[in-house]
Amino acid sequence: MRRRWIWVAVLALGLTVSFATMARKSSAWKALISVGYPDVRWVDGETLSEWMNKTSDEVLVLVDARTPEEQQVSHLRDARHLDASNPDIEALAIPADATVVVYCSIGYRSAIIVEQLTRAGVQSVYNLDGGLFEWANQDRPIYRGEEQVHEVHRFNRIWGLLLRRDLRAED
Repeated sequence: MRRRWIWVAVLALGLTVSFATMARKSSAWKALISVGYPDVRWVDGETLSEWMNKTSDEVLVLVDARTPEEQQVSHLRDARHLDASNPDIEALAIPADATVVVYCSIGYRSAIIVEQLTRAGVQSVYNLDGGLFEWANQDRPIYRGEEQVHEVHRFNRIWGLLLRRDLRAED
């Protein structure tokens, strides 16, 4: 009988580790988010990094769709702040020729904003694949104001598990 419980415990631990490993992959979240928002276009971190480093005249607008508390911990450099729970799309004043990339923690809240921007007539708008969590997990730069930092607001304890431990901001 004791052996059976040990086997059950090992199996439960294995399933938990498998889930945690799968959950940390942005492709799993992207697939789930895409069910609700199938028309949202996505951009991966590598492509966004290339866009951010271009020296051309193309206008790139980054929009952080997290709460003000999350944004105060860290954000992408030069991102415009928008609270997804109370968005003021017009206040963003997005130029007609801009490429817009919206992000949140993992991509759900930003997908909602991407859809709203698309309905408002923004032509070139994308959701950051994996959100700020994936961006930070890939050791890409994040900022607090103009200072580069190495922590991200974890949103809550469960979602925070999607961030590398060394990147989780303390409450």
